[in-house]
Amino acid sequence: MLYEPTITKMLAMKLNGMAEALEEQRKSADVAGLSFEDRLAMLVERQWLWKENRALSTRLKYAKLRQPACMEDIDYRHPRGLQRSIIEHLSGNDWIRYAQNCLITGPTGVGKSYLACALAHKACRDGHRTVYFYAPKLFREILAGQADGSLPALLKKLAKVNLLVIDDFGVEKATAALYRDFLEILDDRHLTASTLITSQFPPSRWHELIGDATVADAILDRLIHGSHRIELDGDSMRKHRGKGMPAHQDPCAFAAGLAGSPKGGDLKEKKGDSVVPQAGLRLGQKTTRS
Repeated sequence: MLYEPTITKMLAMKLNGMAEALEEQRKSADVAGLSFEDRLAMLVERQWLWKENRALSTRLKYAKLRQPACMEDIDYRHPRGLQRSIIEHLSGNDWIRYAQNCLITGPTGVGKSYLACALAHKACRDGHRTVYFYAPKLFREILAGQADGSLPALLKKLAKVNLLVIDDFGVEKATAALYRDFLEILDDRHLTASTLITSQFPPSRWHELIGDATVADAILDRLIHGSHRIELDGDSMRKHRGKGMPAHQDPCAFAAGLAGSPKGGDLKEKKGDSVVPQAGLRLGQKTTRS
C-alpha cells in the first residue's frame, strides 16, 4: 500500500477523521487481528464523528451563546420552582421541530439566561441552527441596520435560524419603531421557527413595557399562544453562590457526549418519527416543588 499518497488523497477529500484513524491503526498492533470489514467500520465511524464534531463546532460558533451552559449541569436543588420533568421534556427538542416558542420569566438571578443557553446548546447538539441575542444588543443591531441599510439582511438571517434566543427582554426600554421591527422578526418566524425569550417581566406587564397596545397585542399573539412557559421565582442564585455554592461548570466541551447524543434534529428526524409535544406547559403554578 502506498501510504503517504493515500493519506494525501484522504485529506484532499476532507476525510480527516478517517486519515487520523488510519494513522492510529498503522501504529497499533492490536488491530492486526481484526477483519477488513471491522477496520473499515472503525475508519467510517471516526470520519462520521469528525464530521459531526466539526458541524457542532460551527453551529456553536454561529450561535454565540452568552455562557457555556448545558442540560447536564442544570441545578435543580435551588428553590426556584424549576421542575426537572419539564426541562427534560423540552430537551427532546420536539418543540423546535414543530416551531413552538418558549418563554422563561422570573426575577433577576434565578438562572433564566443559563436555562436559555442550556436549551440552545442542546438544540445545537441536535443539529438545529441557533442564534443568541442579548435583547438590548439586538435592538442596537436593528438600529444600526436602519442606519446603514443592512436591516433586510439581518431580518433574513433571523428568519432562517431554527431557534432564536432573546435574553433579558425588557431590561432596556426601546422606541416604538424598534418594537415594530421586533414584531416583524416574530412575524417572519411565526409557525415556521422557534423563539425563546427570557424576561424579568411577565407577559401581563408587556403592554406597559412596550407602550403601544396594538404592537404589544401583536407581539404577544405571536409568542404566547401554544408556547411553553417556565415561570421561576425565589432568591438570586448568585447570592447563594457567593456563600460557597459552586458556580456552574461546563461538563460538555462542545464535542463531549456527541457519540451518545441524537444524530441531529434536521439531519434524520422526520415529523412522523416523534410525537408532537403538548404546548402550554407551565412552571411556577401551584405544584409541589422538588
